[in-house]
Amino acid sequence: MTRTTKSLPLAAGLFAASSALAGDALLWQDNSLTYLNGIDFKVDPPKQQTVTFEHASGWSVGDLFIFVDGIKYNTEATNGAGDGHTFYGEISPRLSLGKISGTELSFGPVEDVLLATTYEFGEDDVESYLVGPGFDLAIPGFDYFQINTYVRTTDGSRDGDGVWQITPVWSYTLPVGNSDLVIDGFMDWVTDNDDSYHANLHFNPQIKYDLAKAMGWGKKFYVGVEYDYWKDKYGIDDDGFVGQEILGGTDQSAISLLAKAHF
Repeated sequence: MTRTTKSLPLAAGLFAASSALAGDALLWQDNSLTYLNGIDFKVDPPKQQTVTFEHASGWSVGDLFIFVDGIKYNTEATNGAGDGHTFYGEISPRLSLGKISGTELSFGPVEDVLLATTYEFGEDDVESYLVGPGFDLAIPGFDYFQINTYVRTTDGSRDGDGVWQITPVWSYTLPVGNSDLVIDGFMDWVTDNDDSYHANLHFNPQIKYDLAKAMGWGKKFYVGVEYDYWKDKYGIDDDGFVGQEILGGTDQSAISLLAKAHF
């Protein structure tokens, strides 16, 4: 196990231990289920349905984000492994250096500095460990804006160790009538490298309307769309992709209808 691979369990352990010792450790939490039905995916079959569980929480020592996707390929289509379905998830604890040290670390637009970690997991050979500095930014109008920078380490036979990834995450709310329109999402930019895991850019915003608030139903229930642009999906360059003539290469521009319930 490499030093970077050990960093994620260490950070998660520190997070759990510090939380157990701190009074009122859990400050807030939010859970949701999202259903997506989309078209124009690349590499994998072009039509997909996805159910996503998400958990986000704030703690006295930092924050935690978890999501798990269950993906079903429409009709009888299968992926490269011959499966008609798959799964993928990430566990992302971040430790706030300002909260743990009791020191004010804000400067300019930066509100806090954190140790950001992520564990990526799923079907087949996809496990990766990410660790690096994270920053919470105060940008006018945004509900939140984060920038996390990571060094990636991969398990298994894949190349890509020591590659940098930059991940902004954001949310912006616009009042519309008696409800809200939320524009949120993330971008993963994996920098160039000499290995078979090619540089790639994944941009994934959602635009959704709070139907529950408009109808007076109480809990948040969103309807809207998700756009998924992925340049060189999975780090696969077009030149190295078998079947690109049929499937249109590895640059993805997919759109999905969504329904999202918070609980």
